[in-house]
Amino acid sequence: MTDQSARRHRAKRLAIFNHKGGVGKTTLTINIAAALGELGKRVLLVDSDPQCNLTSFLVDAEVVDSLLDNSDSDDGETIWSALKPLVDESGDIRKIEPIDLAMKEVMLVPGDIRLSAFEEDLGTSWGEAFQRKIRGLRRTTGLSAFVNRLCAEKRIDFVFYDSGPNIGPLNRVILLDCDYFIVPAACDLFSIRAFKTMGQSLVKWLRDWELIKSIAPDNIYLLPGQPHFLGYIAQRFRVYGGQPASAYAKYLPRIDRRIGSDIYAVLQEENSDLVPQSRSAIKLGLVKDFGALAPTAQEEGVPIKDVSSATPAQKLEARTIFKAVAQSIIAGT
Repeated sequence: MTDQSARRHRAKRLAIFNHKGGVGKTTLTINIAAALGELGKRVLLVDSDPQCNLTSFLVDAEVVDSLLDNSDSDDGETIWSALKPLVDESGDIRKIEPIDLAMKEVMLVPGDIRLSAFEEDLGTSWGEAFQRKIRGLRRTTGLSAFVNRLCAEKRIDFVFYDSGPNIGPLNRVILLDCDYFIVPAACDLFSIRAFKTMGQSLVKWLRDWELIKSIAPDNIYLLPGQPHFLGYIAQRFRVYGGQPASAYAKYLPRIDRRIGSDIYAVLQEENSDLVPQSRSAIKLGLVKDFGALAPTAQEEGVPIKDVSSATPAQKLEARTIFKAVAQSIIAGT
């Protein structure tokens, strides 16, 4: 399955990434994916967080339990089931079928708590990649190769990785596989403080991977290692009179400044091709706090626009907000 000469599929791969937890990455991913699906784009969601929040959001609890109980077996159907042969050296990546979701044109690769074992293995594999060892390179690129095959089979337009809140080996290979990444920013001080570490980590990953690529054997499948900063989405703020409430509004210019200095400027200095030409283009959208609709959406396993208790006006507002973000993503990629 992992033909080392395989060409990378044209699907655009993205991550909504912030190593600080509680900034709404999973909720954003689901609602943006739904909006892209409504715009006629085929979307593959990859639950690459060992906590399985995306899968738990979108799939009934009984089905999730069954998937996890059987994922270590030969007929497992999770992301771990696909990658397990690489970890235990029993064979090549296994083919699994993604789950077709109720959302139009959107499908899911289910997550797995056992993915943490793959992440542990990636730490060793990274060192082996520096030594030009094929095993290390195959494991480092294994998730990408798996996604590449699914993109070709399912004619995917956009891939979204749902990653955990950390700067670890798994998120490193995810970001290096992505064509683009988006930073979600909550209106709080801790979210703002996380930007500096993120920018520094990205630059180190880029440099390390460029070195690995330069010494890698010919005709082997490699990560592109060129994650373009598409922009940021400020979210989870309360609205008063149609505008962000004063307690939250003070954070919006701070978010813009810090992302500009800690991510945009840092990447621009490293490689100007990885950021938009215009500094003003990095604000992809504003997503208000939808209050009780957000946890209800999780309970029902649907995007906010489809929550059963939402009023027609609330459904229209959610659809309008996320459609605008989706259109910005299409235009920027």
